[in-house]
Amino acid sequence: MTDLSTFPITHKWPAQHPERLQLYSLPTPNGVKVSIMLEETGLPYEPHLVSFETNDQLSPEFLSLNPNNKIPAILDPNGPGGKPLALFESGAILIYLAEKTGQFIPQDAAQRYETIQWLMWQMGGIGPMFGQLGFFHKFAGKDYEDKRPRDRYVAEAKRLLGVLNQRLASRTWIMGDAYTIADIATFPWVRNLIGFYEAGELVGINDFPHVTRALAAFVARPAVVRGIGIPQRA
Repeated sequence: MTDLSTFPITHKWPAQHPERLQLYSLPTPNGVKVSIMLEETGLPYEPHLVSFETNDQLSPEFLSLNPNNKIPAILDPNGPGGKPLALFESGAILIYLAEKTGQFIPQDAAQRYETIQWLMWQMGGIGPMFGQLGFFHKFAGKDYEDKRPRDRYVAEAKRLLGVLNQRLASRTWIMGDAYTIADIATFPWVRNLIGFYEAGELVGINDFPHVTRALAAFVARPAVVRGIGIPQRA
């Protein structure tokens, strides 16, 4: 049996199935990227809830795996060369899982890099900008009298949605007919923007019909339906 006891994170979150990939996460847009990917690929895994309510992400055990104290993170007992691999950053994890399984990333080199390009676009743009918009629209930022910060992120969110809408105008998915890690990274954030953040009307989501069409197809996928609730909140 695989021994993961040398990794301090397993002392706080014991592995009941150490032969499986261990997922440390929370069902947020960044977190469900990985749970959805794992559900899509069919890789056996064991999810562990990292509760922000109790500051699990700041515990020494979690920091031993991810010093940046963010979810998600994974510990794969069957990493490269058959050795355990610890990995954080959702984009890096998606690339790793895609290459490990040979799924959801093109084999053609040029298309592979184009897919990674759109993955980086999500990580550098959609994630941070939608997250800031959510803060200023739904959370503490809504109490600020000065609406310029909120409006800045509204404008940028609309611009990014426009880029995505144009990309999808003649394509089923971001890369065309093939569903890839670029979609798995992007659409949880679009879903969160108009769902949890309740900002659909604010950004004029109906002005982006290709985005809403692709989002509907995304959330209808069985693996997405399962993945968006993993790890299950206590």
